[in-house]
Amino acid sequence: MKKLIFIFLFFIGLTISAQTAATAKEVFKKLKTEAKIDGNDKEVYNLLDEFYNKSLQAENDEMNSETIEKIQRLASNPDTKNLHILMLFLMYQQHISQTLMVGKPSNPELQIEIMRLLEDETKNISGKVPAIVYIYKYEALNSGEEEDHAKITLAQGLKEYPDSVPLKVYSYLNTKDEKIKTDLITNHSNHWMVKQFGIQ
Repeated sequence: MKKLIFIFLFFIGLTISAQTAATAKEVFKKLKTEAKIDGNDKEVYNLLDEFYNKSLQAENDEMNSETIEKIQRLASNPDTKNLHILMLFLMYQQHISQTLMVGKPSNPELQIEIMRLLEDETKNISGKVPAIVYIYKYEALNSGEEEDHAKITLAQGLKEYPDSVPLKVYSYLNTKDEKIKTDLITNHSNHWMVKQFGIQ
């Protein structure tokens, strides 16, 4: 299992330009081979939900040290069940953070591949896709100019999570549906995304 953590650490050490969809797929295969897969263990799945609830669904980014410590604890423990899912999620986060830090555009091809892998894996193991995956997949597809697939992802996400503010915001931005706008203004006017996109 130490190999699993080494593989991940090796991956995150790669430069932005070296990160490709093919590299992500290859690293994920290795991570999965080393992982302890358990469909009954929800710890990683619940952590993705917690990350979503505290950073995307909350009115303000409420990510606290407790959640960050939990991520670090699970990611560094080789006995964590379904660790490959968490590593894949962190791979995505690392890519976005790294590109923002150096002021370079992100790699939509890499983002889309990571989200497709994450969607398939969470669905296969847990039977359900976390809301955060739909949001990140939509953003990846949208930035990769795969607008039709982005809209399908958005519709699937809203079907599963009709109360997701980020999904509602993106839906409104795509459709300009006045019903969605009214809901966002009436019920979520203080949400950081509603404010960021100037929905009023």
